[in-house]
Amino acid sequence: MIRLPPPKKLYFNFTPETKHHIEEAKQNLDILVSDLDICCFSFPDFGKRFPQRHSLGPGAFLQIALQLGYYRLHGSVCATCEAVTLRGFHHGRSDIVRCSSPEALEFVQATDDPDRTAEQKLSLMLRAIESHQESTEQVLQGQSVDSTLLALKMLCITSGAALPPLLMDASYAVSSHWRLFTGQVSSPMDCVMCFGPLVPDGYSVCFAPCRESVTVCVSAFTCCQETDAERLSDSLQDALRDMRALILKCRPGED
Repeated sequence: MIRLPPPKKLYFNFTPETKHHIEEAKQNLDILVSDLDICCFSFPDFGKRFPQRHSLGPGAFLQIALQLGYYRLHGSVCATCEAVTLRGFHHGRSDIVRCSSPEALEFVQATDDPDRTAEQKLSLMLRAIESHQESTEQVLQGQSVDSTLLALKMLCITSGAALPPLLMDASYAVSSHWRLFTGQVSSPMDCVMCFGPLVPDGYSVCFAPCRESVTVCVSAFTCCQETDAERLSDSLQDALRDMRALILKCRPGED
């Protein structure tokens, strides 16, 4: 056994201005923490094994269910990003996948439409899941659009250059106002991982799928009257059950 010398306490000399900034940052952080509403639950009906049996990616299945849950609660879809790792690259860090898509919108709009048949709804759901899987694969291969645009934006800001018209366009601002910030953690044990929303009127949703269950943590800011972590959690669980029921209705005997 190697015996290490005891650690030495380090002393820092801060200017009064730096001390003021530290105290101000602490106060701002305390305000954010006290305003964060967190709703954690374990969804017991099924886990990642169910979508896998139907040749569906569990992560994509959860993301489309989240789109449906949000749509039912707020009457629209929103800019949604999912944080993914780029560990396939040397020094790879992370990137984002855009989860809201035309295919997802078409599915969520059709889900509660009484004029659509179950087979039509299932077809739209499968197409939305496939679209999300394709988008994820593109990002994992280093073909993300958002990271390139962000790099361009930061280069312009640091160099003092004018931003390109694209980055000044209102549509870009709306499409990058991430009202749903999501992620997924993998663990052989039940665990809870939580992070805060990226925008004041947004949510964060973290999935931890296990074989027969899914642990979910939803957060939102209490000060925002438009968001409600508990209501989104309930809507998400209903969406998961409805998507499972839709598959079993169109494919009886495959559970």
